[in-house]
Amino acid sequence: MPLHQTMSSDPAERVHRAFAQRVTAGDFPAPNSTATLADAGLTRKAALGIFASQCASRQLDLAARRMQAAGEGYYTIGSSGHEGMAAVAAAFRTDDMAFLHYRDGAFLLERARMAGDKDMISDMLLSFACSSEDPVSGGRHKVLGSKRLNIPPQTSTIASHLPKAMGAAYAIGLAKRIKAGGDALARDAVIICSFGDASLNHSTAQGAINAIGWSAVQGVPMPIVLVCEDNGIGISVRTPTGWVEASMRHRPGINYLSCDGTNAADTYRAARAAEQIARKQRKPVFLHLRCARLFGHAGADVQAAYLSAAEIAATEDADPLLHGAHKLIQEAGVTSAEILKLYNGLGDNIKKLIPQVSAAPKLADAASVMASIVPPKRIIAPRNGPSPDERAALFGSDLSALDQPQTLARQINMALTDLMATHDEIALFGEDVGAKGGVYGVTQKLQARFGQSRVFDTLLDEQSILGLAIGVAHNGLLPIPEIQFLAYLHNAEDQLRGEAATLPFFSNGQFANPMVVRIAGLGYQKGFGGHFHNDNSLAVLRDIPGIIVAVPSRGDEAAMMLRECVRLAREEQRVVVFIEPIALYQTRDLLTAKDGGWMTTYPAPDRKIALGDVGFEGQGTDLAIVTYGNGRYLSRQAQADLAAEGVGVRVIDLRWISPLPHEAVLEAVADCKAVLVVDECRRSGNAGEAMLARLAEAGLMRIALHAAEESFIATGPAYAATMPSRASIREAALVLIRRGA
Repeated sequence: MPLHQTMSSDPAERVHRAFAQRVTAGDFPAPNSTATLADAGLTRKAALGIFASQCASRQLDLAARRMQAAGEGYYTIGSSGHEGMAAVAAAFRTDDMAFLHYRDGAFLLERARMAGDKDMISDMLLSFACSSEDPVSGGRHKVLGSKRLNIPPQTSTIASHLPKAMGAAYAIGLAKRIKAGGDALARDAVIICSFGDASLNHSTAQGAINAIGWSAVQGVPMPIVLVCEDNGIGISVRTPTGWVEASMRHRPGINYLSCDGTNAADTYRAARAAEQIARKQRKPVFLHLRCARLFGHAGADVQAAYLSAAEIAATEDADPLLHGAHKLIQEAGVTSAEILKLYNGLGDNIKKLIPQVSAAPKLADAASVMASIVPPKRIIAPRNGPSPDERAALFGSDLSALDQPQTLARQINMALTDLMATHDEIALFGEDVGAKGGVYGVTQKLQARFGQSRVFDTLLDEQSILGLAIGVAHNGLLPIPEIQFLAYLHNAEDQLRGEAATLPFFSNGQFANPMVVRIAGLGYQKGFGGHFHNDNSLAVLRDIPGIIVAVPSRGDEAAMMLRECVRLAREEQRVVVFIEPIALYQTRDLLTAKDGGWMTTYPAPDRKIALGDVGFEGQGTDLAIVTYGNGRYLSRQAQADLAAEGVGVRVIDLRWISPLPHEAVLEAVADCKAVLVVDECRRSGNAGEAMLARLAEAGLMRIALHAAEESFIATGPAYAATMPSRASIREAALVLIRRGA
């Protein structure tokens, strides 16, 4: 029986022993490609450096499994079989931002070696031990990343990092065009993004790849190298033979290259070619890296449950370390003894570090775990807005409108104009926001005022829009993406939940992606509707830790809240979602036709409404109505009706839906006999339910929730049938008041 087929209950230990035995015996597998070190332009020193990183990665995989078995480590996904990524790392600069597949320990180690970083092995061990001293995540997860090496950490992604990698690549050229921000990435930088063959099939990957090609065929600079690490299997599901190449070789706008991931020379040669295309031509490349997956998927996965013994043996025969050792012996004059000394020496050094990292402190309480959900504030010099003459020229014929009562939509447009004039690093983008000015005209004239680089249309893909925003923020710009309708967010919400919100958390606050996401939403549209264009649920947004959700209802307050949202993004690095109630965009009247009661003049550019500040209308103490958005508008109408019946009502506008301003509301209703929470969103999981619970916890007895039915929204005459109305709010208020009589 060949030495490498000597069976062991642990495949990792079996492969580990087989490596030493086969190197000693000179029993090497036949090469899968003929590329030599000379062909690739690799010197003996460079080739040995790459091989050392590969060996360190393998030994760290072994250490992780041993630590877990001993109760000293936790869940981890190994990189064994994917060590060819060390040669990919060697082909790029250390300032090229990399978004990595979870099997890319060898890439991280090689980049660290190139940068002279001698602590990466111990840093990775601290990550395996979930130590609070782990410099990447602070003990929150085993992630591959490094601030000093320009590698934002990733968790176990299913291609969810591809959209933001696309955005980062786009942001390099964007910063150059608008001559603002863009201080994180060099003007000639390249973005590397790696992922597995199974992840290629995910809609997120396909959307990002489509966006990359869509941009490239139009001549948009897109300096990105997509590295598909094809080991032929996703957990236990096989990738059809030839599938990756067949699906990617002829994609419009994208260059396809392939290489043998077990041959460092072939991999380096292809990676260098990819790097040159991306860096010199500013065009995207798909680098197809054929590799093997050793040891199974992760943790307790047992390959023998779904692979035959012959298939496992063939996979282990494709061990990149065996192929690498063979090449060094044949072409670089390295001896087998030197190979084993290097390999075993790294293993011995790692073993010596394990007791130290295992004893390192861990996160001990909720406060410590949560400390990085909100990123640290940045110290930014205040910006002066444009001079009066510059501002007048910018607004043009619309200048006189600033002093006249205006609608919600118009004042958001005015606020965006002032903000973009003050902060030249802002980029506004989305579907139809440019020449058309948005479906509802909110962004009209902004492209004419600020140019096509700062205000531009995207393709119709919400995942790409939000991924673009994350990537743009990685380059020091401030994105204001628009999602055309709230219902469309659900196609892409993981970009906020799984990427934007988690980045500060998993990087211990070292990385953030500040942005202000504008979304037209909520219900009550009379002539245009159905559940695709009217969505009355904010639950999916309120459920994401660290995100701020704002819902204005009147024009002046929308302008002041939007300014605060931009401040929160710029100075506090927050992800902010700004929900604009569609039905109130053009609303003019409040109580009677042509009373103009919902129009206000535009507030001075320096006025803001701070996060957590609530609105307060009326002094009545019989009842407080706590609400937001369209609910505020309808509650003001009900307030007038109740006043006519002798009921004193005050209306509290939450404004900020996440985090809810609980304490401000409790203070505002303290002297009221009863509190009615009015929520235009569905009862389950939305702000009204949470607010009612908080009122109950505070000991208030006469409280009630009047919310929308658990239903989607209909089109036609029944457009508002499932939601609160002026009449239903009045009736709910009277029922509550009578309950305490």
